[in-house]
Amino acid sequence: MDLNSASTVVLQVLTQATSQDTAVLKPAEEQLKQWEIQPGFYSVLLNIFTNHTLDVNVRWIAVLYFKNGIDRYWRRVAPHALSEEEKSTLRAGLITNFNEPVNQIATQISVLIAKVARLDCPRQWPELIPTLLESVKVQDDLRQHRALLTFYHVTKTLASKRLAADRKLFYDVFLHAVFERLKQFLECSRSIGTENVCRDRLEKTIILFTKVLLDFLDQHPFSFTPLIQRSLEFAVSYVFTEAGEGVAFERFIVQCMNLIKMIVKNYAYKPSKHFEDSSPETLEAHKIKTSFFTYPTLMEICRRLVSHYFLLTEEELTMWEEDPEGFTVEETGGDSWKYSLRPCTEVLFIDIFHEYNQTLTPVLLEMVHSLQGPTNVEDTNALLIKDAVYNAVGLAAYELFDSVDFDQWFKNQLLAELQVSHNRYKPIRRRVIWLIGQWISVKFKSDLRPMLYEAIRNLLQDQDLVFFFNFCSPVDDFEFRTEQFLPYLESMFTLLFQLLQEVTECDTKMHVLHVLSCVIERVNIQIRPYVGCLVQYLPLLWKQSEEHNMLRCAILTTLIHLIQGLGADSKNLYPFLLPIIQLSTDVSQPPHVYLLEDGLELWLVTLENSPCLTPELLRIFQNMSALLELSSENLRTCFKIINAYIFLSPSEFLQVYSGDLCRSFCELLKDITTEGQVQVLKVVENVLKVNPALGPQMFQPLLPSVFRGIIDGERYPVVMSTYLGVIGRVLLQNASFFSLLLSQMACECGQELDQLLGNMIEMWVDRMDNITQPERRKLSALALLSLLPSDNSVIQDKFCGIINISVEGLHDVMTEDPETRTYKDCMLMSHFEEPKVTEDEEPPTEQDKRKKMLALKDPVHTVSLQQFVYEKLKAQQELLGEQAFQALMETVDTEIVTQLQEFLQGF
Repeated sequence: MDLNSASTVVLQVLTQATSQDTAVLKPAEEQLKQWEIQPGFYSVLLNIFTNHTLDVNVRWIAVLYFKNGIDRYWRRVAPHALSEEEKSTLRAGLITNFNEPVNQIATQISVLIAKVARLDCPRQWPELIPTLLESVKVQDDLRQHRALLTFYHVTKTLASKRLAADRKLFYDVFLHAVFERLKQFLECSRSIGTENVCRDRLEKTIILFTKVLLDFLDQHPFSFTPLIQRSLEFAVSYVFTEAGEGVAFERFIVQCMNLIKMIVKNYAYKPSKHFEDSSPETLEAHKIKTSFFTYPTLMEICRRLVSHYFLLTEEELTMWEEDPEGFTVEETGGDSWKYSLRPCTEVLFIDIFHEYNQTLTPVLLEMVHSLQGPTNVEDTNALLIKDAVYNAVGLAAYELFDSVDFDQWFKNQLLAELQVSHNRYKPIRRRVIWLIGQWISVKFKSDLRPMLYEAIRNLLQDQDLVFFFNFCSPVDDFEFRTEQFLPYLESMFTLLFQLLQEVTECDTKMHVLHVLSCVIERVNIQIRPYVGCLVQYLPLLWKQSEEHNMLRCAILTTLIHLIQGLGADSKNLYPFLLPIIQLSTDVSQPPHVYLLEDGLELWLVTLENSPCLTPELLRIFQNMSALLELSSENLRTCFKIINAYIFLSPSEFLQVYSGDLCRSFCELLKDITTEGQVQVLKVVENVLKVNPALGPQMFQPLLPSVFRGIIDGERYPVVMSTYLGVIGRVLLQNASFFSLLLSQMACECGQELDQLLGNMIEMWVDRMDNITQPERRKLSALALLSLLPSDNSVIQDKFCGIINISVEGLHDVMTEDPETRTYKDCMLMSHFEEPKVTEDEEPPTEQDKRKKMLALKDPVHTVSLQQFVYEKLKAQQELLGEQAFQALMETVDTEIVTQLQEFLQGF
């Protein structure tokens, strides 16, 4: 296509392609499609879209066709590929000048240059990067911006290449010059004002360069080794010396700190304890790090982090005064905050202090010692420095464990600083509370806690949110003692509740609820006299939080702890509580995505503490079928809920839902993990326990697969153990149903009934070691013994195995009285006793009591295995006669017989 003659024709057709009239548009598009493969067509397009006198819409169509052509015809192997000669001309034309006045077209040109660069740079286009760098330096705002825009897209595109050879080429060309280019860009920023249109693009390009460095370090740490020294010199220079003043902007500082942190922490650069076990690459990188991080360098980094980057800014102090809720939300980490400078500096400090704690501990302690005693409230800078140093001591608490006598420091200085009431001392009071929170799980004597609680109460009375946000740690730690906190419980709880009502931000309310939950969880039933106000307020808060699912999650968590604290009295909350559970666990309701996990936990806790089953509580179970179909990570909690209903009111619950449950279980067992299979069978086992007469009939469809699993020798021990537990219950407590099941299985398997029974007993004896729970082992002994007395030849043939299991069971459950030298079944329970609860133990729930009452009816806990063995052997002897019985006993190992006789002494 001749450029001179074709330009007019192509321009005319492109003009037609901008028409809204399809009669004009369609033929134009067809013509352009035919020209796509004509030599010279893309040169014509280049001339058109770079001609700023032409109509913008025409130029827009031209640049789009050019960009699409790159995708289709630029590669050498493409059908109708562009010639190398034309491509060379096009490459030169694309970077002749960067003066496109229309933003949208400028962006498209930058993108298409990046597309060409991806294929041709640097081999066929070595001049691209140097040309861009020179254009960035010019003093023309438009050209500078367009060059930066192009540089940004080119760098981003080249950095995204994934083939190893391409990435190596990119790093070879790019990374070796990256620090010089970054310095050039940073110097450019001195002459570009913050309002200049180029500023944003320049900063984005700088960040892109640093991101490429970080990605390379992350993915190829050893290939990065030659760059460690230059990276550290560059980053430390701009972040911790005067070199960065006037050019280093916040995101750049964050990236530099991340670069330092990644080098310091990089596992690939850390030698083994025994240096000789480390690779040469690791030792080389470690040597470079060690040579760089000298004492003067580390000291300067530490001092600058604390005395410069840790300082509260004027903006932060103003925000504290004007919007304390906004300040606390940012302090505790909103989504945008976690990418900002303060948390980044703190993480870098923690990592460097951990890595070089022996060097830096004296530096930090010297800073602490220089701040002894109260600080002049008129000296704002001194107050900010003290806040920053205390921050550092809190962050390094674990590293300073052996170097700081925190108890003495608390008594001699920190406690007094909490009592300075001047408004300007507020940052120090806030920081001291936070500092104690950091140290309380590291080193803090329990005897000092009442003094701390007293100080916290006084601070909470000021209703300062920033103090409150540092209150949780003293409550939520391992050394908490309820009796120490009780004198402050009423006032603390009241103050916290007042705060909950007064704050307006969703995040703040969530945090207040979290602290209230911690208090309730810690003091448990002791909270009962004080929760009336909270119970009355939560329905209103729930209603107000309809659009805030995370706040509703916090309410659910609070309710969980509240129910545990109230115990059976929680029934009074049902009018509010049960609709919440209903909504949170209904998978047809959109909020369930956020509320389901906490909603299920609340449902479970409610059942565990319920004194009785109400119609409304029973009705909520309608949600369960859909939950079981989800087969999600919440399945374990779902099974706990099912079991809780079984323990709460077995007859009423099973009468309504046993059919649905059985169908759900049958579906679940078709495709479920081993753990899920065990959970299903445990539910069945519990049903058989609470209702041995009707339970087998209710879950009859499940039992054949259980029986078959025993006969086939199920390979997973935990599943086999549960199988034996289920069949053991049926055999022991419903012999008639067991006979029906045995007949059914004999028919299905095509075996004689006695043969199948013998196979079952043999497998049971063989796999007894799969059963680890003492209750289930005793159940197995009782179940097999229940087959006696018998004249059935198969049972007599397995008599030896039954006695072996019985003696094993006796070893499990019998304890010897050292005085009388007699044995007693330790699993026997004769009556219900309220357990004595120590301070560190939670009181029993209503469900715990129900389980105890159920145990009083369970043969495992009511039948003496010793007595049962004796009676069954005596009955067998009477049935067979002395001689035949003795012959049967001779099939048992003599050592087992001796042990049996020892257990049965006195009978």
